[in-house]
Amino acid sequence: MIVRNLADARQTDRRIVSKTWESTRMLLKGDEMGFSFHITTIYAGTETEMWYKNHLEAVYCISGRGKLKSLVDGTVYDIFPGQMYALNEHDHHVLHAETELELACVFNPPLYGNEVHDESGAYPETADVVAG
Repeated sequence: MIVRNLADARQTDRRIVSKTWESTRMLLKGDEMGFSFHITTIYAGTETEMWYKNHLEAVYCISGRGKLKSLVDGTVYDIFPGQMYALNEHDHHVLHAETELELACVFNPPLYGNEVHDESGAYPETADVVAG
């Protein structure tokens, strides 16, 4: 059984901070669950372009408001508490945070822990360092 506390995890190398977001990785590849689970905060007033070419992702909005725009067909979706979206086709997209967004995210395959988006908005298939 794995039991972790979000506040405690935020004080470790499981918390990754980027320009427009931060993510605390609650479950990682090393936990051998077949997926990773993250609590991610997208900073208010920011836009983040992402294209997970190597991963599938499901996202559940805990709090905040934003807009999700598909860069495949231009469709815009409102993001608000209770809304879920799944990037089941490695969808290229932009997430605009109107307010701070707190999101629960699941990745398959799981992340190792230290990944940040590359220039295309993707996470690499593997990572150099594994978070503890």
